[in-house]
Amino acid sequence: MSVTLLAGSATASVAVTAGNDPAATLPAAAAPAAPAAAPVENLIVGYKSSASEASSNTAAADDAAAKGKKAGKKATFDRRLGTGAALVSLGGAVAPSDAAGVMAQFRADPDVAYVEPDSRAYAMSTPDDTEYAKQWDLFEPTAGMNVPAAWDKTTGSGVTVAVIDTGYVTHSDVAPNIVAGYDFITSSSAARDGNGRDSNPADQGDWSAAEECGTGSKASDSSWHGTHVAGTIAAAANNAKGVAGIAYNAKIQPVRVLGKCGGATSDIVDAITWASGGSVPGVPANATPAKVINMSLGGSGSCTTSYQNAINAAVGRGTTVVVAAGNSNADAAGFTPASCNNVINVAATNRTGDRSFYSNFGSIIDVAAPGGETRRATDTPGTVTTPENGILSSLNAGTTTPGAEIYKPYQGTSMAAPHIAGLAALLVAAKPSLTPAQVESAIKANARPLAGTCTGGCGAGLADAAKTVTAVTSTPTTPSFENTTDFAIADNATVESPITVSGVSGNAPAALKVGVNIAHTYIGDLKVDLVAPDGSVYTLHNRAGGSTDNINQTYTVNASSEVAGGTWKLRVNDNAAGDTGKIDSWSLGF
Repeated sequence: MSVTLLAGSATASVAVTAGNDPAATLPAAAAPAAPAAAPVENLIVGYKSSASEASSNTAAADDAAAKGKKAGKKATFDRRLGTGAALVSLGGAVAPSDAAGVMAQFRADPDVAYVEPDSRAYAMSTPDDTEYAKQWDLFEPTAGMNVPAAWDKTTGSGVTVAVIDTGYVTHSDVAPNIVAGYDFITSSSAARDGNGRDSNPADQGDWSAAEECGTGSKASDSSWHGTHVAGTIAAAANNAKGVAGIAYNAKIQPVRVLGKCGGATSDIVDAITWASGGSVPGVPANATPAKVINMSLGGSGSCTTSYQNAINAAVGRGTTVVVAAGNSNADAAGFTPASCNNVINVAATNRTGDRSFYSNFGSIIDVAAPGGETRRATDTPGTVTTPENGILSSLNAGTTTPGAEIYKPYQGTSMAAPHIAGLAALLVAAKPSLTPAQVESAIKANARPLAGTCTGGCGAGLADAAKTVTAVTSTPTTPSFENTTDFAIADNATVESPITVSGVSGNAPAALKVGVNIAHTYIGDLKVDLVAPDGSVYTLHNRAGGSTDNINQTYTVNASSEVAGGTWKLRVNDNAAGDTGKIDSWSLGF
């Protein structure tokens, strides 16, 4: 999958400048949209855990060669991804129909859990601090996010936010808060740094010539999208220059995945894995794992197994994942990673409190945040007629390679997502024990209705930073219980993990929080139930998810009819052969 920036775009979307048209493409920058029926260079293959190819690179290489030969095409094992999947090279760009032939060979193999094209994503397109007065998105009562009132309680200290994007071009207003990141772009031509992956996440520019990114693609300047996103999250404050970040004492970890013509899914899922503290073959361990990930990028299509596996694992490590909804004025369910589970999916609003004309919408939106409008919907696409209504942040003046540092307004869901990533950093700094599910729940529970309208649905409403921080810091910790003992899940078998609740009087709440962490390579095999002390059964998961790995999720159960005290059980039934796993841990929050 190819991804673009969502400064006006989606999954592999590229950020668009104020002059870009977010309604025209997913990206929020000047990134090109992914061409239709784009050639395929690689496949991502996930083997079932019982297959030798799941753990042996030699076996995976032999299997790829054999399947390619059967399809009459070249197929070679390239490397192991951080999720454990195999990246299979097709020896260069091939037509989708040719790739389909090789994929059919993999799909016919019962040892293969899934196979998908390594598509590309693009940056999302358009869509005392001297410039602080222009940051309406932080403080205006109509459509601002009420950020200043949160700063007396938290400013993000001690929290690292990974910006998975185009990298970072040096800017003095962001530099004090930068920590070591990584460049995950495998293609040296897309990266423009003369090599593949390396420890230097510097943004080399994502400009492209006409037709360079597919038939019909237009020429575009460099967006410096990642630097704009980083400034919104954590630009330094009270330094007599520029803008103030929402979590201005948090740290930014630049993780580069988007270059010329967007970015590959295989690179992005490895970046998610590494940023959250997971292991990626051939990449040094992350010395400062992020507690929050921002992905202002995306592409069309529903969430793939590769994305979902990487996101689930990141959330399981305790990292909150924030994504941009996309800039196509369409249902966000049709875009990735916006359509993935276990993310905070963010729509964009404008200065009057309406949904921004370009913003995606729908039932899967979790919350809205300021994304701005640098032009009106009726203005000529590509023009900048209302720059004062965009989101001002750090940028660079270079049209191709880096030039002088500047500040510039952008519009897009790419700009909305970092508002929520910044808020997540404020919350985790204020209360480090918060889980990703609790962060999301707090943001949604304390959002306020939009001042305007949101046709199609904007989730819980407009995020309110001060209200959310106050709720988190003033709410007493509810009693919680956890069982971290591993319980093996065998094929076609049932296993139960108990938790004994004591010291809680009366009945359980109507919103009992059940945190479930199950390691299993095919969750479509599983039925998961919560069993109350009196034997009542509440089904949490019933054989959904297909070949997706692992369940890392917090469920809300109305258990108000149950006595709280006693022994509760998590019951897991495996209904098929071929995949096994374990209950890694589970918890009850009263």
